[in-house]
Amino acid sequence: MGYGADGAGLPERIGGYVVERELGAGGMGIVYLARSRGGRAVAVKVARSELATDPHFRERFRAEVEAARSVGGFHTAPVVDADPAAAAPWLATAYIPGPTLAALIESEGPMDEARLRQLGAALAEALAAIHGCGLVHRDLKPGNIIMASDGPRVLDFGIARALESTRLTATGTAFGTPGFLAPEQALGQEVSGAADVFALGAVLVAAAGGSAFGAGTPMGLMYRSVHETPDLAAVPDGLRPILASCLAKNPYVRPTPDGLLDLFMCAPGIATPSPTVVVPPPPSYAPSNVVPLHEAPAEYAPVGNASPDTDLAFMAVAAESALLIDAMGVSLASEAGELQFTWAEISTVEYAAVGPKHLRVFVRLHNGATYPCLLAARKRSRLREWLTELPLILECFT
Repeated sequence: MGYGADGAGLPERIGGYVVERELGAGGMGIVYLARSRGGRAVAVKVARSELATDPHFRERFRAEVEAARSVGGFHTAPVVDADPAAAAPWLATAYIPGPTLAALIESEGPMDEARLRQLGAALAEALAAIHGCGLVHRDLKPGNIIMASDGPRVLDFGIARALESTRLTATGTAFGTPGFLAPEQALGQEVSGAADVFALGAVLVAAAGGSAFGAGTPMGLMYRSVHETPDLAAVPDGLRPILASCLAKNPYVRPTPDGLLDLFMCAPGIATPSPTVVVPPPPSYAPSNVVPLHEAPAEYAPVGNASPDTDLAFMAVAAESALLIDAMGVSLASEAGELQFTWAEISTVEYAAVGPKHLRVFVRLHNGATYPCLLAARKRSRLREWLTELPLILECFT
């Protein structure tokens, strides 16, 4: 049986691992709970077949495997096996039992200042290890953090990138998550570890029960992260200056992970960090009772070739406008406001380069109305990326 992420039914085997059930799904593929021949639990991530045919994606997948292997330690789920050259590339990591931070917040509510400081210190330590390997994670968010019994583990290096490497295109996937996305990521500027520090700040705001950039559409969240001051109302007073510095628009004024460790642990009464959540090990005879490693998104109802659980998206933010194309439809944003169109309303989406750095997009509706959007890229290379990614994303949804 084939084991592509869009294959019918549950695969029996992936490599040498026996599949037991699906854990979750996303834009890159599906994550399965599986067992090694010796009975050890692993999480196996399998790429979507349409992505596997893209050489840029295969390059990116190999980079993910190398990134996850290079960090290792107690900050991540260690890689135990991988086959980037398979028909559907896959990556197996040790299974880490425990809820995601997103699930923990939903079930237990906001954290107090002491727990927020311990969480912030643990995540800062993880980022220090990641950046020490010359990597940037680029998608730190509550859903990518497992609250294991010995502390948080940072997962999913799907869009991690070596600091010294040439730019790898993010064709076919979102290059971050709106609400946790640093302004320089959204604007297509050079990205450093400071982008992860920005995301850490947004993660702690979420753990405090708030949202740094409010609620609403992904486009609105992304636009506000670039142009508006973060909302820190839910954050305890003692942490607001620290998180405000993490969420600074200018990446050069954000603290380093090592600096954050000092800031989080310097408050009076903060003891030596203890486990953030205690989760007993899963019984070997009942793997179906294990808390899911990932949660599959379920809010989309796309048309075309994309599956209902996909988080594939094209996002572009310029100084005065922004564009989002995802499973729900197309969103346009500017200083005048935001427009949203579902795929049921849209007849065609057309685009063309205008000069060396501008992209013009037209959204034509079935009722005859047409809505233009002009995006200004900072560099010619960014425009080329947009022109490469757009047809692939549109093919998924039209």
